[in-house]
Amino acid sequence: MTEVSQTQDEEVADGIISVVILAGEMLSVAEHFLEQKMHLMVMISACQKALDDMISTLKKISTPIDTNNQDMLLNIINSYISTKASSWWSSLACNIAMDAVETVQFEENEWKEIDINKYTRVEKMPGSIVEDSCLMCSHD
Repeated sequence: MTEVSQTQDEEVADGIISVVILAGEMLSVAEHFLEQKMHLMVMISACQKALDDMISTLKKISTPIDTNNQDMLLNIINSYISTKASSWWSSLACNIAMDAVETVQFEENEWKEIDINKYTRVEKMPGSIVEDSCLMCSHD
């Protein structure tokens, strides 16, 4: 569970509780099959099939993101930030996040990549207030 939560935190930086609950439920279900002496390869095959089904379903219900559509991006960012920050500062946080996305995105082979974890970091400035927050760019 520790590795699952650490990986989730490193890759997404959100959803840690959800992924631990999901992993716990998967282990709980697997325990029943292990008690029935089901072969591990059968269990692995079933998990792979379930994964394939989930990916297929997610592809059907997903919505493409137009990274040139500012309103769409701000809506996505706001839906995330509004669960993390006070509504007083969510507008400021959304605008900073939007600026960060625009700063770090790059296009390669007709795909836009936005890797916030790789190209950004949050610095806490002692003595500062939230309203002083801003995006600072550094080009190495």
